[in-house]
Amino acid sequence: MDDCHGAPTATLPPQAAGKQHIVAIVGPPNSGKSTLFNRLTGLRQKVANFPGVTVEHRMGRAKLDHHREIYLVDLPGVYSLHPRTEDEKVTHDVLAGTMEGLSKPDAVILILDSTNLSRHLSLAAPILGLGLPTLVVLNMADDLQGRGGEVDPAELSKQLGTPVALISAARGMGIEKITEFLSSAMLHQLPRPPLVQLPVLQNVPKIRDWAANVGRQTKYRAPAPPMWTRRLDGLFLHPVAGLLVFLLVIIGVFQTIFAGARPLMDAVQAAIETSGKWIEAAMPDSPLRSLIVDGIWSGVGSVIVFLPQILLLFLFIGILEDSGYLARAALIADRTMTKIGLQGKSFIPLLSAYACAVPAIMATRTIENKRDRTATILIAPFMTCSARLPVYTLVIAAFIPEKPLLGIFFGTRAAALLGLYVMGFLAAIITAKLLKSTVLKSTRAPLILEMPPYRWPTVQSLALRLVDRSRVFLRRAGTVILAVSVVLWVLSNLPLENGKAPEIGNSYAGIVGHAVEPVIQPLGFNWKIGIGLITSLAAREVIVGTLGTLYGIEGTSESMSLQAALKHELTPGGAAALLVFFAFAMQCMSTLAVVRRETGGWTWPVIQFVYMTLFAYVFAFAANRLVSLWF
Repeated sequence: MDDCHGAPTATLPPQAAGKQHIVAIVGPPNSGKSTLFNRLTGLRQKVANFPGVTVEHRMGRAKLDHHREIYLVDLPGVYSLHPRTEDEKVTHDVLAGTMEGLSKPDAVILILDSTNLSRHLSLAAPILGLGLPTLVVLNMADDLQGRGGEVDPAELSKQLGTPVALISAARGMGIEKITEFLSSAMLHQLPRPPLVQLPVLQNVPKIRDWAANVGRQTKYRAPAPPMWTRRLDGLFLHPVAGLLVFLLVIIGVFQTIFAGARPLMDAVQAAIETSGKWIEAAMPDSPLRSLIVDGIWSGVGSVIVFLPQILLLFLFIGILEDSGYLARAALIADRTMTKIGLQGKSFIPLLSAYACAVPAIMATRTIENKRDRTATILIAPFMTCSARLPVYTLVIAAFIPEKPLLGIFFGTRAAALLGLYVMGFLAAIITAKLLKSTVLKSTRAPLILEMPPYRWPTVQSLALRLVDRSRVFLRRAGTVILAVSVVLWVLSNLPLENGKAPEIGNSYAGIVGHAVEPVIQPLGFNWKIGIGLITSLAAREVIVGTLGTLYGIEGTSESMSLQAALKHELTPGGAAALLVFFAFAMQCMSTLAVVRRETGGWTWPVIQFVYMTLFAYVFAFAANRLVSLWF
């Protein structure tokens, strides 16, 4: 969820910049590049953007012998260095040494999928053609050998004129060969590959012929596809059964988010309440105690309690992605993309928008057609990002009793959450259809997507993902949400009345809330919700902290939980309207800033903000009226 604030600009540490101990990791998508990067760097890494571009990359430190470290740059996955897309342009510029903010790498680790070497070897020609010391890493050696494949690394090294290592990044096999290469890179003892054996680098057919010839010389034999892969694809890619499996997976995810996370959430909630009471008892009655307990602890704590749910969501996304299933889901979704006028490449950014719209918008750089790319950018914020999850969970738990729908496997609360995700998806489809039939018409390009093999996700990869998400979430709670909580507390305690804090309704925060109340009253919202809508422009989930702070200041947090307080303040119609409003509204300034950067001006962001706000208002109004008729 740090993603929702954009990634920081890449800055190389001074020591590394001075000694130029930098190694770039490059390879095709699904070659295990990120798995290798994670294994080499562990948690000593960060996500960043290069100056002037929004393509995301990671930089990390790999520990070597004698307490030495070398910096690794994990570049976007590419199939060529011909700069058709922004990903390929960034990778080319980094390797060529023309990327601002990063010196030219000392060496390159080119990682290729050994089970798909015939296709991936074509990337070796342009990489070696750069003349940088290069280690060619043939990954997934265990899979190659286990399925009867074969390759001669020594002969391949001879053909390429550069060292070759056969490894398994997932299992850690052969990693010592990479650390030896990195140690040599630090000492500048690596030879440069010869250029005479390479084909004309701009001639794609010659490169393919060259790659095929190299494969024959190395006695490469592709492994037989596993029987269970064909069987699983027969199920997952089936037009009917595949869609049903996808729906069952989604239903299971949402049910687990509610049922599985509840004990952990209760434990976090208890810890926050106990610590808050301890702090309150340890401090004398003063404005400082009120700031810490009622402002910071109530505001930040109200959001932190949802960390288990968010981590469960990212755990499931990681399992589905690492196992190879999400690529199959992309093919199924491509049929829907066709009907709304978008190409299949739009699916991956839209899928990543379920985590956050900011990296999703960055991911649209792989879409060559500018109109398709713009349309994808404009609909991405409709997909339900993880920042909405705390709001959804709070309101659903307060107003919808848990009842079984499909036994213990699917309940009413999970159904409500799933319905909100579906609403966001339908809004995106309607908007895309509108855009692609009017101002953004274009011809559709076919989906070309390489299917990764099915694999068991590794515990290390999933653990690193969750630790990173926890760190990101807590950093955000300690910055944006903390700042909003402090500002809100100050506004709620001023102006002083006879030297004392006023009633919250008479404070500056109350004045702002009452000012917007006439506009939002038709939706069933009161002035406190109005304050939350304003503060949530910084980040959607801030509304939870805002309400926690407001009710903490009123003293209601002592007598009832935030859920109970919200249920006391809102009607069922107002609760439904609040869910609908957050499903559709653009409550994220960081997303707007990235849209402006990606589209080159403020025209599309302003149109997007106004359209999504009106969309949210109209449907929230309708939801309030309809639900009010039933209750």
